[in-house]
Amino acid sequence: MKHLDEFNDPELARRLLDEIARVSTRPAVLMEVCGGQTHSIIRHGIDQLLPPGLELLHGPGCPVCVTPLETIDRALAIAALTDVMFCSFGDMLRVPGSTHDLLTVKSRGGDVRVVYSPLDAVRLAERHPERQVVFFAVGFETTAPANALAVEQARRLGLDNFSLLVSHVLVPPALEAILQAPTCRVQGFLAAGHVCAVMGVDQYRAVCDRNRVPIVITGFEPLDLLDGIRRAVVQLETGRAQVENAYTRVVRDEGNPVARALLARVFEVCDRTWRGIGLIPDSGWRLRPDFRAFDAEARFDVGRIHAVESPLCHSGEVLQGLIAPTGCPAFGRECTPRTPLGATMVSDEGTCAAYFTHRRVAVGGD
Repeated sequence: MKHLDEFNDPELARRLLDEIARVSTRPAVLMEVCGGQTHSIIRHGIDQLLPPGLELLHGPGCPVCVTPLETIDRALAIAALTDVMFCSFGDMLRVPGSTHDLLTVKSRGGDVRVVYSPLDAVRLAERHPERQVVFFAVGFETTAPANALAVEQARRLGLDNFSLLVSHVLVPPALEAILQAPTCRVQGFLAAGHVCAVMGVDQYRAVCDRNRVPIVITGFEPLDLLDGIRRAVVQLETGRAQVENAYTRVVRDEGNPVARALLARVFEVCDRTWRGIGLIPDSGWRLRPDFRAFDAEARFDVGRIHAVESPLCHSGEVLQGLIAPTGCPAFGRECTPRTPLGATMVSDEGTCAAYFTHRRVAVGGD
């Protein structure tokens, strides 16, 4: 606990806040990329402690939240098949599809199971050769290596009853899409340290150079975030636009070479639709042709999926940083964690869930 306490020290936090106030001379808009960062910012009230004119927007940094509604509906259709054992992390079970969620499928007799690793699903496929075992592979670059490892393990074991329903998304193309939007106000990013721990920083340098915006890689504790904000403000005040690694205790420039090699063997880049945002070119991964036998979308014919979003839900605008959750008329009324209209209210990393949990009122960006 001592190590974590060091990154929550109130005296050091006050010094960083004083330094941010000292160097800030003009309005600035920063966006944190990851939902874990968002929850830390809201829980500790970091955005409310910043000097006037310095605004934090919340980005689309929750992979559960940006999983396309069509993919959720496809997962529900596959999970309802009689010969399927559908495995997922727990955070996907209550994410609403067009009409219901995975918990509803389970209540109706579907074999839906929570696992703690995709390798757990591989072991289930070994023990139940009479069943088709599907793992819902959702996430950013952080969770992808474990899913790639599961596919390689399944092929090594000769399992023909294991597959992945893949919905992996990549962060740098999303930053490009945000910056190219005509409504964009973002002048700098706080990038997610766990993603960079896997992939390194080169792709962020390309985004930074093309768009001339500071990108600071941070952790998730209060002092990590305050230091990242300070560094981004200093860059804006001095007219610089660079990638800074403020999370050196975890992130190396090259990332994790072993994980990156594994990802390159199993996945290839593809276009991907992000829920609430739309199609972003080259922003996802799919299984390479050598591994297509493990692609659940190709293995199971569940017909044409026609997904319909709730007309009351404004989560797409929340994901793009255009409004705060309290700017959605359904927030806290029709939409609560018990009755979520969108994934941003039910996911552990969702911005709407953070605002609801911490009783947050409207802030900048609303």
